[in-house]
Amino acid sequence: MLPSLKTAFTLLSLIQLVSSRPVAPSPQQILKEIILLIQQLNSGVQVPCNDTRVAQVAFTDQELLCQADVALTKVTRCRETYEPLIINLKRLHGKKNCFLSDENEIYLRHFLPALGNFTQGLYRRRGSSAAQ
Repeated sequence: MLPSLKTAFTLLSLIQLVSSRPVAPSPQQILKEIILLIQQLNSGVQVPCNDTRVAQVAFTDQELLCQADVALTKVTRCRETYEPLIINLKRLHGKKNCFLSDENEIYLRHFLPALGNFTQGLYRRRGSSAAQ
């Protein structure tokens, strides 16, 4: 009786341990979260800190998500507003560092829609490739 009780307790402990760990979201879920955050930021009267200039990123490659992360990280005003977006970008690209030139800059009010369009395109491409 005692060995089966120990086994049951061990199994319950393992189940509790596994269920208490947060499940890592898929890249598709992270992209969806980024899209929703950008839509929320763009839906206001104006983009928070919309006159802040950030590095211009040509959104043509998924590697540029790292550069978008770096550009938004440099926004010191409204940091708390952009933090969820930055966190999701970091989780999606998974890189520690990337190079970003500050040679060309644009306003956040133009940067966010470009990032939104790019992530929506990624989301659609991933969705269609998963369906195939």
